Amino acid sequence: MPPPRRPEALVGRVFRGADALTAGLLTRDSLRSSAWCRLYRGVYADAALPPTFELRVAGASLIVPSTGVFSGRTAAYLHGARDLVDARTPVEVSVPPAVRFGPVAGLRIRRVPLLDPDVVVVRRRRCTTGLRTALDIARVEPLVEAVVALDVLLSLVVVGRGELAEAADALGGARGARRAQRAVAMADPRSESQPETRLRVLMELAGLIATPQHTIRDAAGEFVARVDLAFPESRVAIEYDGAWHAEPGQFRRDRRRLNRLVEAGWTVLHVTAADLRDPEALIARIRALVDRPRARK
Repeated sequence: MPPPRRPEALVGRVFRGADALTAGLLTRDSLRSSAWCRLYRGVYADAALPPTFELRVAGASLIVPSTGVFSGRTAAYLHGARDLVDARTPVEVSVPPAVRFGPVAGLRIRRVPLLDPDVVVVRRRRCTTGLRTALDIARVEPLVEAVVALDVLLSLVVVGRGELAEAADALGGARGARRAQRAVAMADPRSESQPETRLRVLMELAGLIATPQHTIRDAAGEFVARVDLAFPESRVAIEYDGAWHAEPGQFRRDRRRLNRLVEAGWTVLHVTAADLRDPEALIARIRALVDRPRARK
Protein backbone atom coordinates (compact mmCIF):
# COMPACT_ATOMS: atom_id res chain seq x y z
CA MET A 1 0.00 0.00 0.00
CA PRO A 2 1.49 3.41 -0.97
CA PRO A 3 2.10 5.84 1.88
CA PRO A 4 -0.50 8.60 2.45
CA ARG A 5 -0.07 11.61 0.20
CA ARG A 6 1.26 14.62 2.13
CA PRO A 7 1.14 17.86 0.13
CA GLU A 8 4.01 20.13 1.13
CA ALA A 9 1.58 23.00 1.78
CA LEU A 10 0.01 21.01 4.64
CA VAL A 11 3.13 19.53 6.23
CA GLY A 12 3.42 20.77 9.82
CA ARG A 13 0.16 22.68 9.51
CA VAL A 14 -3.24 22.89 11.16
CA PHE A 15 -6.01 23.38 8.61
CA ARG A 16 -9.69 23.16 7.84
CA GLY A 17 -10.58 20.13 5.79
CA ALA A 18 -12.95 22.09 3.57
CA ASP A 19 -10.15 24.50 2.63
CA ALA A 20 -7.81 21.64 1.67
CA LEU A 21 -10.54 20.05 -0.46
CA THR A 22 -11.44 23.33 -2.18
CA ALA A 23 -7.77 23.99 -2.98
CA GLY A 24 -7.43 20.50 -4.47
CA LEU A 25 -4.70 19.59 -1.98
CA LEU A 26 -6.57 16.55 -0.70
CA THR A 27 -9.48 14.32 -1.58
CA ARG A 28 -12.04 13.14 0.92
CA ASP A 29 -10.34 9.75 1.02
CA SER A 30 -6.85 11.16 1.55
CA LEU A 31 -8.18 13.48 4.28
CA ARG A 32 -9.15 10.36 6.24
CA SER A 33 -5.66 8.85 5.94
CA SER A 34 -3.20 8.36 8.80
CA ALA A 35 -1.24 11.41 7.61
CA TRP A 36 -3.74 13.71 9.32
CA CYS A 37 -5.12 13.98 12.84
CA ARG A 38 -8.68 15.21 13.35
CA LEU A 39 -8.77 17.87 16.09
CA TYR A 40 -12.37 19.00 15.84
CA ARG A 41 -15.21 18.63 13.40
CA GLY A 42 -13.75 19.81 10.09
CA VAL A 43 -10.32 20.71 11.58
CA TYR A 44 -7.19 18.64 11.00
CA ALA A 45 -3.47 18.71 11.75
CA ASP A 46 -0.38 17.04 10.41
CA ALA A 47 -0.25 13.77 12.37
CA ALA A 48 3.50 14.22 12.81
CA LEU A 49 2.91 17.22 15.10
CA PRO A 50 3.04 16.48 18.85
CA PRO A 51 -0.46 16.38 20.44
CA THR A 52 0.01 19.45 22.62
CA PHE A 53 -2.49 21.83 24.15
CA GLU A 54 -1.07 24.50 21.85
CA LEU A 55 -2.05 22.38 18.84
CA ARG A 56 -5.65 22.14 20.05
CA VAL A 57 -5.78 25.89 20.63
CA ALA A 58 -4.48 26.46 17.09
CA GLY A 59 -7.17 24.17 15.72
CA ALA A 60 -9.91 25.86 17.72
CA SER A 61 -8.85 29.28 16.47
CA LEU A 62 -9.89 28.22 12.96
CA ILE A 63 -13.54 27.73 13.94
CA VAL A 64 -14.16 30.12 16.84
CA PRO A 65 -16.46 32.99 15.75
CA SER A 66 -14.87 36.42 15.38
CA THR A 67 -16.83 37.59 18.43
CA GLY A 68 -15.60 34.70 20.54
CA VAL A 69 -12.55 34.58 22.79
CA PHE A 70 -10.50 31.96 24.58
CA SER A 71 -11.31 32.01 28.28
CA GLY A 72 -10.84 30.15 31.56
CA ARG A 73 -7.76 27.96 31.78
CA THR A 74 -7.16 28.33 28.03
CA ALA A 75 -6.81 32.09 28.49
CA ALA A 76 -4.60 31.46 31.53
CA TYR A 77 -2.38 29.27 29.33
CA LEU A 78 -2.11 32.04 26.73
CA HIS A 79 -1.17 34.50 29.49
CA GLY A 80 1.73 32.22 30.44
CA ALA A 81 0.23 29.90 33.08
CA ARG A 82 1.11 26.76 31.15
CA ASP A 83 1.07 24.50 34.20
CA LEU A 84 -2.68 25.05 34.56
CA VAL A 85 -3.47 22.83 31.55
CA ASP A 86 -2.64 19.28 30.57
CA ALA A 87 -3.65 16.70 27.96
CA ARG A 88 -7.10 16.33 29.55
CA THR A 89 -7.95 20.04 29.80
CA PRO A 90 -10.65 21.05 27.31
CA VAL A 91 -10.06 24.16 25.24
CA GLU A 92 -12.45 26.80 26.56
CA VAL A 93 -14.17 29.43 24.44
CA SER A 94 -16.59 32.16 25.47
CA VAL A 95 -19.06 33.67 23.01
CA PRO A 96 -21.79 36.29 23.44
CA PRO A 97 -25.19 34.78 24.31
CA ALA A 98 -26.73 35.68 20.95
CA VAL A 99 -23.99 34.01 18.88
CA ARG A 100 -24.84 30.60 17.47
CA PHE A 101 -21.83 28.31 17.87
CA GLY A 102 -21.50 24.71 18.91
CA PRO A 103 -21.65 22.29 20.43
CA VAL A 104 -18.23 21.13 19.24
CA ALA A 105 -16.69 17.94 20.63
CA GLY A 106 -13.46 18.82 22.43
CA LEU A 107 -14.44 22.44 23.14
CA ARG A 108 -16.02 23.85 26.29
CA ILE A 109 -18.23 26.68 25.11
CA ARG A 110 -19.55 29.29 27.54
CA ARG A 111 -22.18 31.85 26.60
CA VAL A 112 -21.47 35.01 28.54
CA PRO A 113 -21.54 38.78 27.91
CA LEU A 114 -18.15 40.02 26.70
CA LEU A 115 -17.23 43.69 27.03
CA ASP A 116 -14.35 45.23 25.09
CA PRO A 117 -12.33 45.96 28.28
CA ASP A 118 -12.47 42.23 29.10
CA VAL A 119 -10.81 41.18 25.84
CA VAL A 120 -7.15 41.31 24.86
CA VAL A 121 -4.97 39.79 22.14
CA VAL A 122 -2.18 37.56 23.45
CA ARG A 123 0.11 35.65 21.09
CA ARG A 124 -2.24 36.56 18.23
CA ARG A 125 -5.21 34.97 20.00
CA ARG A 126 -8.23 36.85 21.32
CA CYS A 127 -8.72 35.94 24.97
CA THR A 128 -10.03 37.34 28.22
CA THR A 129 -7.80 39.71 30.16
CA GLY A 130 -5.81 38.42 33.11
CA LEU A 131 -8.36 39.91 35.53
CA ARG A 132 -11.41 38.52 33.71
CA THR A 133 -9.67 35.15 33.35
CA ALA A 134 -9.01 34.93 37.11
CA LEU A 135 -12.57 35.98 37.95
CA ASP A 136 -14.08 33.45 35.54
CA ILE A 137 -12.04 30.64 37.04
CA ALA A 138 -12.91 31.73 40.58
CA ARG A 139 -16.63 31.86 39.75
CA VAL A 140 -17.03 28.46 38.08
CA GLU A 141 -14.36 26.05 39.31
CA PRO A 142 -14.44 24.02 42.56
CA LEU A 143 -12.93 26.01 45.42
CA VAL A 144 -9.66 24.14 45.85
CA GLU A 145 -8.80 24.08 42.15
CA ALA A 146 -9.87 27.70 41.76
CA VAL A 147 -7.45 28.76 44.49
CA VAL A 148 -4.71 26.67 42.86
CA ALA A 149 -5.23 28.53 39.58
CA LEU A 150 -5.40 31.93 41.29
CA ASP A 151 -2.14 31.27 43.13
CA VAL A 152 -0.43 30.55 39.82
CA LEU A 153 -1.90 33.63 38.12
CA LEU A 154 -0.92 35.85 41.05
CA SER A 155 2.62 34.48 41.23
CA LEU A 156 3.10 35.12 37.50
CA VAL A 157 1.63 38.64 37.96
CA VAL A 158 -0.97 37.91 35.31
CA VAL A 159 -3.28 39.73 37.70
CA GLY A 160 -2.65 41.79 40.82
CA ARG A 161 -3.96 40.75 44.22
CA GLY A 162 -5.50 44.12 44.98
CA GLU A 163 -7.33 44.51 41.69
CA LEU A 164 -8.55 40.92 41.89
CA ALA A 165 -9.98 41.38 45.38
CA GLU A 166 -11.62 44.65 44.35
CA ALA A 167 -13.17 43.08 41.25
CA ALA A 168 -14.45 40.10 43.22
CA ASP A 169 -16.12 42.40 45.76
CA ALA A 170 -17.70 44.35 42.88
CA LEU A 171 -19.47 41.24 41.58
CA GLY A 172 -22.25 41.89 44.06
CA GLY A 173 -25.02 39.35 43.62
CA ALA A 174 -23.84 38.03 40.26
CA ARG A 175 -23.82 34.31 39.67
CA GLY A 176 -20.80 32.71 41.32
CA ALA A 177 -19.88 35.90 43.18
CA ARG A 178 -19.71 34.35 46.65
CA ARG A 179 -17.67 31.43 45.37
CA ALA A 180 -15.27 33.83 43.66
CA GLN A 181 -14.91 36.03 46.73
CA ARG A 182 -14.08 33.02 48.88
CA ALA A 183 -11.49 31.73 46.42
CA VAL A 184 -9.88 35.16 46.05
CA ALA A 185 -9.69 35.58 49.83
CA MET A 186 -7.82 32.26 50.12
CA ALA A 187 -5.40 32.87 47.23
CA ASP A 188 -1.75 33.57 48.03
CA PRO A 189 1.02 34.28 45.49
CA ARG A 190 3.66 32.92 47.85
CA SER A 191 2.74 29.34 47.00
CA GLU A 192 5.48 27.63 45.01
CA SER A 193 3.56 24.64 43.63
CA GLN A 194 0.05 23.47 42.95
CA PRO A 195 0.19 20.58 45.47
CA GLU A 196 1.39 23.06 48.09
CA THR A 197 -1.66 25.21 47.43
CA ARG A 198 -3.97 22.20 47.67
CA LEU A 199 -2.39 21.30 50.99
CA ARG A 200 -2.69 24.86 52.31
CA VAL A 201 -6.35 25.16 51.29
CA LEU A 202 -7.16 21.75 52.75
CA MET A 203 -5.66 22.87 56.06
CA GLU A 204 -7.40 26.22 55.97
CA LEU A 205 -10.79 24.61 55.36
CA ALA A 206 -10.14 22.57 58.50
CA GLY A 207 -9.35 25.73 60.49
CA LEU A 208 -5.57 25.28 60.40
CA ILE A 209 -4.14 28.58 59.16
CA ALA A 210 -0.47 28.22 58.23
CA THR A 211 2.09 30.80 57.08
CA PRO A 212 3.35 30.06 53.54
CA GLN A 213 7.08 30.17 52.76
CA HIS A 214 8.12 30.92 56.33
CA THR A 215 11.78 31.67 57.08
CA ILE A 216 13.19 29.90 60.13
CA ARG A 217 16.23 31.14 62.03
CA ASP A 218 18.12 29.62 64.94
CA ALA A 219 18.67 31.19 68.37
CA ALA A 220 21.58 33.19 67.00
CA GLY A 221 19.49 34.60 64.19
CA GLU A 222 21.20 32.52 61.51
CA PHE A 223 19.15 31.32 58.56
CA VAL A 224 18.09 27.68 58.90
CA ALA A 225 15.51 27.07 56.17
CA ARG A 226 12.47 28.39 54.39
CA VAL A 227 9.60 25.95 54.76
CA ASP A 228 6.46 25.53 52.64
CA LEU A 229 3.96 26.03 55.46
CA ALA A 230 4.56 26.87 59.10
CA PHE A 231 2.82 27.26 62.44
CA PRO A 232 5.40 29.50 64.17
CA GLU A 233 3.73 29.43 67.59
CA SER A 234 3.77 25.62 67.63
CA ARG A 235 7.12 25.43 65.80
CA VAL A 236 5.64 22.98 63.31
CA ALA A 237 6.64 23.00 59.65
CA ILE A 238 4.69 21.25 56.88
CA GLU A 239 6.67 20.37 53.76
CA TYR A 240 5.29 18.99 50.52
CA ASP A 241 7.65 16.45 48.98
CA GLY A 242 7.40 16.41 45.19
CA ALA A 243 9.22 14.31 42.61
CA TRP A 244 12.28 16.56 42.71
CA HIS A 245 13.14 15.20 46.16
CA ALA A 246 14.12 11.93 44.46
CA GLU A 247 16.90 13.61 42.44
CA PRO A 248 20.49 12.38 43.01
CA GLY A 249 22.01 13.96 46.10
CA GLN A 250 18.71 15.53 47.19
CA PHE A 251 18.14 13.01 50.00
CA ARG A 252 21.44 13.96 51.64
CA ARG A 253 20.66 17.69 51.36
CA ASP A 254 17.15 17.14 52.73
CA ARG A 255 18.55 15.18 55.68
CA ARG A 256 21.02 17.94 56.60
CA ARG A 257 18.27 20.52 56.33
CA LEU A 258 15.93 18.44 58.51
CA ASN A 259 18.63 18.05 61.15
CA ARG A 260 19.11 21.80 61.31
CA LEU A 261 15.35 22.36 61.69
CA VAL A 262 15.14 19.83 64.51
CA GLU A 263 18.13 21.43 66.21
CA ALA A 264 16.30 24.76 66.01
CA GLY A 265 13.40 23.22 67.90
CA TRP A 266 11.03 22.58 65.00
CA THR A 267 8.92 19.52 64.19
CA VAL A 268 8.67 18.79 60.46
CA LEU A 269 5.90 16.82 58.76
CA HIS A 270 6.59 15.74 55.19
CA VAL A 271 3.50 15.36 53.02
CA THR A 272 3.30 13.43 49.75
CA ALA A 273 0.70 13.06 47.00
CA ALA A 274 -0.47 9.85 48.67
CA ASP A 275 -1.20 11.78 51.87
CA LEU A 276 -3.41 14.23 49.99
CA ARG A 277 -5.57 11.32 48.86
CA ASP A 278 -6.57 10.72 52.50
CA PRO A 279 -7.29 14.26 53.69
CA GLU A 280 -9.04 13.32 56.92
CA ALA A 281 -6.09 11.31 58.20
CA LEU A 282 -3.66 14.02 57.08
CA ILE A 283 -5.57 16.79 58.84
CA ALA A 284 -5.72 14.70 62.02
CA ARG A 285 -1.92 14.27 61.97
CA ILE A 286 -1.33 17.97 61.41
CA ARG A 287 -3.80 19.00 64.10
CA ALA A 288 -2.15 16.65 66.61
CA LEU A 289 1.25 18.24 65.95
CA VAL A 290 -0.04 21.81 66.10
CA ASP A 291 -2.02 21.23 69.30
CA ARG A 292 0.74 19.31 71.07
CA PRO A 293 2.58 22.36 72.52
CA ARG A 294 -0.74 23.78 73.72
CA ALA A 295 -1.48 20.53 75.54
CA ARG A 296 1.90 20.78 77.27
CA LYS A 297 1.08 24.28 78.44
